[in-house]
Amino acid sequence: MSTSPRLDRLAGRADITRVEAAELAGALPGADVLLVWDFTSDAVRRCWPGPGPRPGWVHTASAGVDRLLFPELVESDTVVTNARGVFDGPIAEYVAGLVLAVAKDLPGTWRRQREHRWEHRETRRVAGTRAVVVGSGPIGRRIARVLGALEVHAEVVGRRGREDDPEVGRIHAADTLPDLLPGADWVICAAPLTDATRGMFDAAAFARMRPGSCFVNIGRGGHVVEEDLIAALRSGRPAAAALDVFAKEPLPPDSPLWDAPGLLVSPHMSGDTLGWHEDLADRFQDAFELWVAGGTPPNTVDKRLGYPSGS
Repeated sequence: MSTSPRLDRLAGRADITRVEAAELAGALPGADVLLVWDFTSDAVRRCWPGPGPRPGWVHTASAGVDRLLFPELVESDTVVTNARGVFDGPIAEYVAGLVLAVAKDLPGTWRRQREHRWEHRETRRVAGTRAVVVGSGPIGRRIARVLGALEVHAEVVGRRGREDDPEVGRIHAADTLPDLLPGADWVICAAPLTDATRGMFDAAAFARMRPGSCFVNIGRGGHVVEEDLIAALRSGRPAAAALDVFAKEPLPPDSPLWDAPGLLVSPHMSGDTLGWHEDLADRFQDAFELWVAGGTPPNTVDKRLGYPSGS
């Protein structure tokens, strides 16, 4: 992120040092806490100290923690936390917007307007359609609830299945995903990026999607084999897709994804609404208050799983 966090509540209570990536290696051994504000950077991986002093707590201003789960940090006793809870609502709204835009062909309407072309069409109803939401954490759950308000029947897929989830009812186990894909109108990836989920949307997964379906990824770029998605879109299965995250960001100007048929590209912005920087800073300062008082910061990540326990 280009902006710097406002940590007014910590003034006079903590010695705050703001460093760029090039200065991080020298600052880490003397730090008790590291706030990773630029969560797109790999600087922590490159600069993490060897044996000796290191931060006891690392907080990332993002929901995903995959950039932090390198072996040296995983094996250490350093606590890792994330910004879980900040992005749930905005991302769910964004996904709902994409579903409506695809069903109502809003891109096609905009294109025809620019061409000054009056062409009446019929569009799809959203109510009564089915969605498979991959990821049973807070973001996936909020997506399912928001889509439910549009009368979309949402099936949630998590690492483990359960029949009596108090929030979304049934959660399907990850190994049932191939059987769920053929019945879905909307397939939405909101999973954490782990060894188990990396590349999970490949040629085999896309081949199981129905021809009229739409695939949406607001998780991580590593979930998708991008070459397979391009080929799948060219074959019409799925009919459309929307990607907010990519294997390489920013997406290079010469990437074939820009021109893939039926694909909407957005620059990793699904969770970013007006005031989000302040929300992230407030969330960290709340956690700092608890940490200083001797408590465990909320959203503590299980470094073996790759997300907070209970997700």
